[in-house]
Amino acid sequence: MKPGAVVYVGEQREHDVSIDILDYTDTKLAEHKVSTAEEAFPFRDSKTTTWINCNGIYKTDLIEKLGAHFHLHPLLLEDLVNTGHRPKFEENPESIFIVLKMLQYDEGNQTIVSEQVSLVFSKTIVMSFQEREGDVFGDVRNRLARTTPRVRFMNADYLAYALMDAIIDHYFVVLEHLGERIEDLEDRLMEDPQPEHLTTIRNLKREMLSMRRAVWPLREILSGLDRSESKLIHPDTRPYLRDLYEHVIQVIDNVETYRETASSLQDIYLSSLSNRMNEVMKVLTIIATIFIPLGFIAGVYGMNFDRSISPFNMPELGLPFGYVAFWGLVLVVALGLVWFFRRRKWL
Repeated sequence: MKPGAVVYVGEQREHDVSIDILDYTDTKLAEHKVSTAEEAFPFRDSKTTTWINCNGIYKTDLIEKLGAHFHLHPLLLEDLVNTGHRPKFEENPESIFIVLKMLQYDEGNQTIVSEQVSLVFSKTIVMSFQEREGDVFGDVRNRLARTTPRVRFMNADYLAYALMDAIIDHYFVVLEHLGERIEDLEDRLMEDPQPEHLTTIRNLKREMLSMRRAVWPLREILSGLDRSESKLIHPDTRPYLRDLYEHVIQVIDNVETYRETASSLQDIYLSSLSNRMNEVMKVLTIIATIFIPLGFIAGVYGMNFDRSISPFNMPELGLPFGYVAFWGLVLVVALGLVWFFRRRKWL
């Protein structure tokens, strides 16, 4: 296809696409929920600040209509509907385009759910595009509703920062769940390693790799935003972007730490199996060592010598208590070996 073709690339969806609109000034806030692109058109020329959130991007005709009305470049729309795109930052004269990965933790399946979120902001409009309904922006909506006056939120770049901050802050929540899983798995590996733990370790490593791919590009994005000379980024917002950059560095450090820990879990598994096998082999070796002299004694007295030919042929067989003496010797040797092993702390 030609460059700029708007073709959805991602998981097939069947839900209805909805558009949430928050239009506000420093003293007033209006919320709208619409289902068609045309209903969002009047907000383009509004003098208020507007946040347009599109829940669902698989309907490319709706995306094309929004893009055409709000003057979004076709190449931007092409990246917007490609859910496998790497996080990126792109600066245009009239808008700034950002692609991020929103991560949420599914406690039921104990997996990380990744969703692409695209942000486009201009002087007074912030547009966010999600794959499906449901996000981590609840706190941002609450702050918009209860904060009066909304002087700071009047700058669209600050609203875009707040949305990115909500996404990145939720990374810490996901990392907390992953940390708990790693600690729990590490304890189980030390106590009783099982073959199914290898599958859990592989899944953990795969999730950490996926999270690393989502987080690492954010350094470039935030660094690019801070260095940008675009008039769309207000000077008062830049300190917040630098603070967000520090949060990303902290997330990256945690991700790398957990990746190394997850990689070491396989070594712990193999080491635990080896230790358990060593314990088993030690017990078997001790048992075999105890029975070696007993087998020797039984073998000697099991030989077929005829005492009637010579008194030196097994004279012990003629003793009245020869059988009792044999078992007494066996017990003395066995208990003596056990005492010796305990004295050397082998048992």
